[in-house]
Amino acid sequence: MLSSTVAAIRPADAAAAAQARDRQARMTKPAGSLGVLEDLSIRLAGLAGECPPPLPEPAAVAVFAGDHGVHAQGVTPWPQEVTGQMVANFLAGGAVVNAFAAQMGASVTVVDVGVAVPPAAGAGLLERNVRRGTRDMTVEPAMTRDEAVAAIEVGITVAQELVAAGHRALLTGDMGIANTTASAALVAAFTGADAAAVTGAGTGVDAETLARKTDVVRRALARHGRLTDPVEVLAAVGGLEHAAIAGFVLGAAAERVPVILDGVIAGSAALAAAALAPDCLDAVVAGHRSTEPGHGVALEHLGLTPLVDLSLRLGEGTGAVLALPIVQASVRALRDVATFDSAGVTEKQ
Repeated sequence: MLSSTVAAIRPADAAAAAQARDRQARMTKPAGSLGVLEDLSIRLAGLAGECPPPLPEPAAVAVFAGDHGVHAQGVTPWPQEVTGQMVANFLAGGAVVNAFAAQMGASVTVVDVGVAVPPAAGAGLLERNVRRGTRDMTVEPAMTRDEAVAAIEVGITVAQELVAAGHRALLTGDMGIANTTASAALVAAFTGADAAAVTGAGTGVDAETLARKTDVVRRALARHGRLTDPVEVLAAVGGLEHAAIAGFVLGAAAERVPVILDGVIAGSAALAAAALAPDCLDAVVAGHRSTEPGHGVALEHLGLTPLVDLSLRLGEGTGAVLALPIVQASVRALRDVATFDSAGVTEKQ
């Protein structure tokens, strides 16, 4: 499935993008006055292969949940069982992402790809567990290669299922205590950045814990050496939810549907997806910029401009959901705004 999905990802349609660019220049507004929204609508036309592209609605958030063996290194004060408890909270509709998604009219699907304690079944839960949490990446690879591929393929399958159900915008969400530690390791591995430059406070750790967390990332990277195969990088220092989000991005790109990234967990996973299939970035929209330092490094490496910057560091998909109406507005403007000719408005001389 991974190989066939990567093979299905094609570059943006240059003709559709050119048509969108031409229409933007003829719309009843000063050229360039919509800034990033113009560029975004052009990208989405190229992705869809038509101008205007389909409205990116309805939208679906997929919250991929997994636990991390590196939690044993004391990188966070939060107990590991919070991952499963928050899964239950998502299913009950009590998390921030649920509130934001309700505001934006997006659905929320929770995917157990690696939660340590099996969550209770409930509406909105997909049980796709690959293993009950990763191993400690400072001691051994967090996953085997087969486990990493299986988690990637979970993400691909979820993307395919959501698109088949009629969704035209996919949003990344995540849950996993200690997952910002794995994210920092992934960003450092894929970009070459120093551990100190990409490791942040995560859920709000103190200075002592942050120093320990940074050292853990540095030791994990040293333990596994320089890896060049993206799947091996994911297996060595990533999380099951990171691998699944990478697959989710690849699946969206293969289906020619935009995928809006959330914060540092999604950004680090997108590095893996882009390493596997660079053209997948034509489908990727950076929803926001997290306060986690590794997120900015990842976005710069990917060449993505975040749509909003609200000093968020929650995860769950919250930043991606807040960016959704901006993405939708960019397409609606391209589709609905009159041109100077059609409106009978005189252009500037």
